[in-house]
Amino acid sequence: MGRAGLNRKTALATLTLTLSAEAADLDVLGRFHGPAFGFEHHRGFTHSFLGIPLVAAVVVAFVYLIWRLRGRRTNIPNLPPRWGLLFSFACLGGLSHLLLDFTNNYGVRPFWPFSERWYSWDIVFIFEPVLFVLLLLGLIVPSFFALIDREVGAKAHGPRGRVAATLALAGVVLTWGIRDFQHRKAVTALENRLYRGVDPIRVSAYPTMMNPFHWFGVVETPAFFALAPVDSMHQEVDPGGELEIDYKPEETPITLAAKRSYLGRAYLDWAQYPVTETEALGSGGGYLVHFEDLRYAQSPGILNRGRSRSVLGAAVQLDQNLHVVADVYGPPGDQQRFPDPGSK
Repeated sequence: MGRAGLNRKTALATLTLTLSAEAADLDVLGRFHGPAFGFEHHRGFTHSFLGIPLVAAVVVAFVYLIWRLRGRRTNIPNLPPRWGLLFSFACLGGLSHLLLDFTNNYGVRPFWPFSERWYSWDIVFIFEPVLFVLLLLGLIVPSFFALIDREVGAKAHGPRGRVAATLALAGVVLTWGIRDFQHRKAVTALENRLYRGVDPIRVSAYPTMMNPFHWFGVVETPAFFALAPVDSMHQEVDPGGELEIDYKPEETPITLAAKRSYLGRAYLDWAQYPVTETEALGSGGGYLVHFEDLRYAQSPGILNRGRSRSVLGAAVQLDQNLHVVADVYGPPGDQQRFPDPGSK
């Protein structure tokens, strides 16, 4: 965005945009208070419409401090910093972060703290190679032309890279448009069929990392969840295979106690298709209640029940009296236990 033209409006525009576009992820510091606290507050305040201007103000104050420490010098002496405009750019950088996180299948809570509801567009994977390549080319291609200009002795006139940056941003928007169109086709294909003779209550399609026509489908019916790959090119559900059926687990006092824990409440607030599995820990050992979200059940290398645990799954350990003992993270054999914040 800076190279597309905003760096011609004021000094320090690119620095401000870069820092503000990354600053929302400072919420990772919440993990120092424990995994459950970090999970609950991830993509919270710093990823909200209320938080964006406050984070932007911190970024601009930091840029101002750097500017003063450098003796009020900038790379373009005849272009002074305009602090009001830089604050607007910092807000724009924060909004770009919010938009990018909204496009993937993890989601954001833009109306926090007034609403804890999560929103996600579900059109691109958390890491989207096409977008990465577009933005990377938009960043480095102008450098090659700069090298050529230096070889021939040409003088630079102002900041470089406007055309490449504009094309890169246009490519991002075009990619979103294509992925959104294919996503709608995948959702329609999931909606327009029966599952073991039953109409779906709701359906979702989640992206893969490489193939824009391949989606992971999750379907909820009154009694079970159906997992099926979807080919949006041909609007075909579960091409070449059979549906995977996961029956909804029975609600018990054990699962209810786990869901009332600090981690359980945070997980259920975030998960779109939460399921639980109860594991008895032996005589006098209590129980382990695993939480998983089926939107990640079909991700590469991430499988559920009877298979490897999801990296975005967690568990709550209860004693025989259904009191919370600990929060548990990690796959079997490499599990880590932490105190549950709600049990303190």
